[in-house]
Amino acid sequence: MNGEEVASAVASPLTPLEWKFSQVFGELALGEEVQEADVISTLEFNKSGDRLATGDRGGRVVLFDQIYVKEHGGNRRNLERMDYSVSRHPEFRYKTEFQSHEPEFDYLKSLEIEEKVSKIRWCQTTNGALFLLSSNEKTIKLWKVQEKKVKKVLDMNIGSSKSAGNVSAASSRTSSGPKQYFTFSSFPDCSYNCLSDDLSFPPGGIPSLRLPVVVSGETRIVAKSRRVYAHAHDYHINSISNNSDGETFISADDLRINLWNLEVSNQSFNIVDIKPANMEELTEVITSAVFHPTHCNMLAYSSSKGSIRLFDLRESALCDSHSKIFKERAPGSRTFFTEIVASISDIKFAKDGRYILSRDFMTLKLWDVNMDSGPVATLQVHEHLKPKLCDLYENDSIFDKFECCLSGDGQRAATGSYSNMFRVFGCALGSTEATFLEATKNPMRRFVQSPSRPSRSLCSSFTQVVRRGAESPGLNASGNLFDSTKKLLHLAWHPSENSVACASANSLYMYHA
Repeated sequence: MNGEEVASAVASPLTPLEWKFSQVFGELALGEEVQEADVISTLEFNKSGDRLATGDRGGRVVLFDQIYVKEHGGNRRNLERMDYSVSRHPEFRYKTEFQSHEPEFDYLKSLEIEEKVSKIRWCQTTNGALFLLSSNEKTIKLWKVQEKKVKKVLDMNIGSSKSAGNVSAASSRTSSGPKQYFTFSSFPDCSYNCLSDDLSFPPGGIPSLRLPVVVSGETRIVAKSRRVYAHAHDYHINSISNNSDGETFISADDLRINLWNLEVSNQSFNIVDIKPANMEELTEVITSAVFHPTHCNMLAYSSSKGSIRLFDLRESALCDSHSKIFKERAPGSRTFFTEIVASISDIKFAKDGRYILSRDFMTLKLWDVNMDSGPVATLQVHEHLKPKLCDLYENDSIFDKFECCLSGDGQRAATGSYSNMFRVFGCALGSTEATFLEATKNPMRRFVQSPSRPSRSLCSSFTQVVRRGAESPGLNASGNLFDSTKKLLHLAWHPSENSVACASANSLYMYHA
């Protein structure tokens, strides 16, 4: 889909989708407690959507395969040519898991480094092997996952006296006539002392000598660490992003962004550094960074002040100055929480790179990269929490980092909330789609579509901002159904289908429309 098609799609209203439960992995039994190490901390579809990876706080990475790819050995187009009936929505099944990170201790700084997998990014597939990047607070690893046949070595038919005796007995039973036997005299240049004590010949020798043979056994999935990118960040890594060139990627912490080559693990280039000479003068930090999906020279990062900066590496290898900055005008009235809730926790490019979706604590914003005067849409996620900001600040929930995602066609966006809820919005101008869903097997049991609010104009006469997502009838301003301990932070949209994967504690839920 080119830019004009995406623009026309965003400019036309959509029919709201009816979401249905598809699958769940790791659902707890009634009364079972969630183990901290099993809580999912990140998830990511690969570029084609055929595979899904999740990481947890215990440092494990779990991989899932789309079923029709595994069972029928082809993509959807090939199956259609074969006139094979493909299921209406993607279904996945468990493939394998491996330990990505272990807990460490930095003795120089006296800091514990958690094994929690913070980010996963898929790399290009080569020769049938899967490659992906995984990171914890300080270290990034490149993993290669492939199927291998386990090889076994068949033993010789000589060993202990017992086994040798059995061989001899079996030979004598099957022997019907004189046979040539191997004895010590058959090897005049060898004495008994040159043989291992474990190698004992039966009296009279053995009828034949079977040498070790290597045979292929069952097929196993093996994950191997190919590269370890370490010792490049003083602060916690919050983002990793692959470049469209297939050769490089970036990693970002609170103050710096480093550029890596996938083949070089002992050197990186610092392309963004916002650390002041005096740390007391620090006013903002980097919260998320991502490469443009098609232009290998462009990247963007968001900050705790609610701004998104776009950079072009062709202008300068050191991104000291941005090409564009996207930031909404500050509201007229400011409170103690104004700057806190404005901090952007996640940004995503649309598939064609025309739009950027950002998530702050209260809203989703959709930005057109060609227009930096303001967002083209502002979507209210949980405006009903405004009266509870003091409580959220006291229990640190106001600092929760919710992720966001865009559909493959760029027409819809989704993000998480509290009480195991997430919301799906239509991004088209005039769309009233703003649906509350719960991470259960019955996602719409409590919440229905929210009424829309009238749009308001921006400075530009040809652009309008859409504000939608008023209080849901099932969730009133008093917050009767609000539970800040059950938060849905991580979710991902299938690249080509109306299918969403979201993580609720240790459970992975899949929904389709």
